[in-house]
Amino acid sequence: MTFWGCRMGFLPYLDHMSYQTQPSRSPKPQQASGTSFLFNLLRSSAAECALFLDIDGTLLDLADTPDGIMVPPALPQQLDALSRKLDGAVALVTGRALGYADQLFAPYQFPIAGLHGAELRRPDGGIIKAKTTVPFEKLKTDLRKATEGFAGVLIEDKGAAVAAHYRLAPKRQVELEPLMEAFLAKAGENWTLQRGKMVLEIRPASADKGHAVETFLSQAPFVGRRPIAIGDDITDEAMFHVANRLGGYSIRVGAPLSGTAAQLTMPTSVALRELIAHLAA
Repeated sequence: MTFWGCRMGFLPYLDHMSYQTQPSRSPKPQQASGTSFLFNLLRSSAAECALFLDIDGTLLDLADTPDGIMVPPALPQQLDALSRKLDGAVALVTGRALGYADQLFAPYQFPIAGLHGAELRRPDGGIIKAKTTVPFEKLKTDLRKATEGFAGVLIEDKGAAVAAHYRLAPKRQVELEPLMEAFLAKAGENWTLQRGKMVLEIRPASADKGHAVETFLSQAPFVGRRPIAIGDDITDEAMFHVANRLGGYSIRVGAPLSGTAAQLTMPTSVALRELIAHLAA
């Protein structure tokens, strides 16, 4: 790839000031390749940056099933090395449950917002866990029964959330949409329906990924740093908006998309992993 040898052409976008100082004056780069931009930014101004990373479709390639994702053996150590270069200001912000995300990157434990922010491990190691209820546990059981005849639909129990994946049967979306809406009504007012790439999920309504980013930014070592949010899905738009509002940067993994709040794009998860490996070296 050519960006390793690129010149620092993107650096004029940086004003080298805290996002808390002049958030409204932070220039917005054109939506284009975020790979060289991020490389230059972290090489020159790592001490000023905080990095917020989605997992599925961003750090890791998407798979046909929730448990089918593969973690490259070197990635956890490389992510830890990059985190140390940013003085620990790297957090994972994911729809996965916190415990499952930990398994993916063991033995390292990063600050994590799980279930779209309903679960959170603070930088000091303290954990906020989402609480479930007896009615919600029954809802998950009933949802499994209701979808038994939906060939290709996989129900993922995340603890305080439940997701219906239809990547193996895209046509099932037509049936799943009203079904999940009906189950949401049974869940009560403290829950919401989250749509994503080939997935419909009932999760706690108390938080989203944007709120998670703001929570991290209120705590050391994130406080006072410019947020960089990287994701690939509808669920990541909330943290894109927060990063933009606070004078930071937002990068979408995938082809440019007119409806996204992301300022820049990166072609694939592979490109992001290669960049992390190079910066961590």
